[in-house]
Formats: sequence, C-alpha cells, structure tokens
Amino acid sequence: MADLKTTPGALRKLCDELCRIARETGEFLRQERKTFERNRIEEKGIHNYVSYVDKESELRLVGALRQLLPEAGFIAEEGHGSFVNEPYCWLIDPLDGTTNYIHDQAPYCVSIALCDREEMLVGVVYEACRDELFYAFKAGGAWLSRGGAVPHRIHVSADSVHSPEQAFIGMGLPYDSGQYSPVAQGLIRKLYGHVAGIRILGSAAAELCYVADGRMDGRIEFSLGPWDIAAGSIIIREAGGKITDLQGKDLFYNSEEVIASNGEIHGFLLKNASSCFTNEK
Repeated sequence: MADLKTTPGALRKLCDELCRIARETGEFLRQERKTFERNRIEEKGIHNYVSYVDKESELRLVGALRQLLPEAGFIAEEGHGSFVNEPYCWLIDPLDGTTNYIHDQAPYCVSIALCDREEMLVGVVYEACRDELFYAFKAGGAWLSRGGAVPHRIHVSADSVHSPEQAFIGMGLPYDSGQYSPVAQGLIRKLYGHVAGIRILGSAAAELCYVADGRMDGRIEFSLGPWDIAAGSIIIREAGGKITDLQGKDLFYNSEEVIASNGEIHGFLLKNASSCFTNEK
C-alpha cells in the first residue's frame, strides 16, 4: 500500500477523483429534487430528518470510494460502511443541508474528506445549487471551480476584515433546541449589534467553504458530526483560515463544537462562544 503523503502527486490525483465523484453525486441530488417525495422522509430525532435521497447518495459514495481506496474505512452520516482502525478513513456527508433540500432551498452539499491516523489529507465539498466545487489537499492550497470553469485559488478574508465590527458571521442551530436554545440565544445576544451581520443558512459544509472563500468571516456551531466538518476543515486551513474547538484546540474528526474564522477575529468568536456554552448550556 502506497503512502499517500509521500508518493508524489498521489493526493492531487486522489482529489481529482473525489471532485468527479462529488459532482456526479451532486447531479443525482439535483435530478432527484425535481421529483422529490416529501412523504418518504424519516425523522431521526426532533426536527432532524433523513430522506431516501440521503441514503441512496451515501450508498453511491461508499461504493465509489471503496473502489478508489479499498484500504480505507468509513465514518458516514447515515451509517453505511464502517471504521475499524484502518490506516485511512473517509468522512462523508451525502447530503449536508437535508432540511434545505426538503424545502427546495439552497444551499445543500455533498461533503467528502479523507484522513489518516494523524490529520486530514483531502477535502471536497460540492454545493449543488450553485454548481460550486470547493476542494483542498494537504499543502496544495484551497480551490474553487464554479460551473465547471477552470479552478481558482481561494483565501479567507484576513487581508480585509480585521475586527468584529466588519465581520459577517454564519451560525448553525442544533436540532436539540431543548438543550442548546440557551446557548444559541446567548450567542446571538453577544454577536448581534457587534458584528456586521449574522446568517443561518443551514449547511455547515457550505458555510465553512464560504469562510474559506472570504464570503463569510467566521462560523460557529455546536453539536456537529465529524462528517459535517471534515472536508471544510482542511479547505479552511489551506485557504489560510483557522478552525478549532471551543478550547481553541485543533480539530480532528471527533470535535462537536466548531469555530471557524479568517484568523483575525478568531479570539473574539472563541471568547464569546466559549462563555455562552459554559454559562448557559
């Protein structure tokens, strides 16, 4: 088995294949949305939905990725595949933004990442509504191809946004409102009026990529799964940004609370989010 980190060009080649797979899966999502059946939705938890499209999308991804790298395990949102300490692990979200998808709202994404036992190696997020493909691999920069055009390198907004008053912030609201409502309300109170704007778009994977591309300057969410953040984490880092847990520690795939930023406002977000989680949860 070749080492992906030491074999010249291996990560770039793998990333190219992931981009193809993500686009194909995103096209499946778009086509299924045209005839989507709301009566085939299941509720995994309160306000936490899964559809037949999520499940079929994941089956397609697992099949394609298993052929691409047989020695890798899987951590996937809908539970297909398994991880039993293989040398590599795929972290996949077949449809990030399911509630958006159900209601025919943007954004929704396919998110694919690969890690070894030490770090994230590759991340690809395909936002199907805008036909935007974000991707990054270790030490290769972060890139965006829009509408199939030639990719261009992307960067966070660190050169232009230096203070909270300038910052455009994304938030996610956990499904478990009973547990997290005090945290979310406290955070909004701390941010509202002190930042340039707050938005809740409903797709962690997409919004992490928007931070990487400088469209947002920060993003905060509690109670996430590893599949939600894995691909976005390497894309943000390769774009020059920062992503940590509430203690300011580097993320791996077992973190649930995530703060991502352009780096310049990270301390401000960390301070406010940490205090809300500690005092109000």
